Amino acid sequence: MRKFLIPAAALIAIAGGTVVVAQMPTSAPGTKDVAKISGGTYAVDPGHTQVVFAYDHMGFTNNVGVIAEPTGTLTLDKANPAASKVSIELPIANLRTGVAKLDEHLLKPDFFDGAKFPTATFVSTGVKAEGTGATITGNLTIKGVTKPVTLDAEFYGVGANPMSKKENIGFVATGTIKRSDFGLGAYVPVVGDAVELKIIAGFQKP
Repeated sequence: MRKFLIPAAALIAIAGGTVVVAQMPTSAPGTKDVAKISGGTYAVDPGHTQVVFAYDHMGFTNNVGVIAEPTGTLTLDKANPAASKVSIELPIANLRTGVAKLDEHLLKPDFFDGAKFPTATFVSTGVKAEGTGATITGNLTIKGVTKPVTLDAEFYGVGANPMSKKENIGFVATGTIKRSDFGLGAYVPVVGDAVELKIIAGFQKP
């Protein structure tokens, strides 16, 4: 069977209407220019925010997983960065390692107990900004246990999304926690207790 490529103009004529095709920019719209940040309140962009975790498995491998599509808010105070704050809620059901049976196991009571504790949260308690980075302290709650944690955050980019026209801003944060602190200590020390976190955080103006 022959296949035909129909020009966009012809499709418009066939439809009998007018179509406005969004022109994508010729370069990435995001910039590392902090002066472009307007400040105020932003909402988590769930499609572009992920918490990646890595842990030692029996001294053989360094395995990873991800929890995606969180919700939350970021308040940026340009005049007084120390007054900025962030709050994130992570749906444990969205945890993925790429191994289906492991995902099922991690949601059981000896690990996250996802049926009883469906979310994990992080609420900042302090921000110390320096240049384009910041040290963020806050309370992390997993499986009903709350512990203080410290994250090192770095500004990634800001700009107007060409499709939504909304201001988007992104950061990358890193930190380390002990899973045993949160009731997730099964198989320690055969499986490592320390969990490295890398948080790819996207936010947008409502």
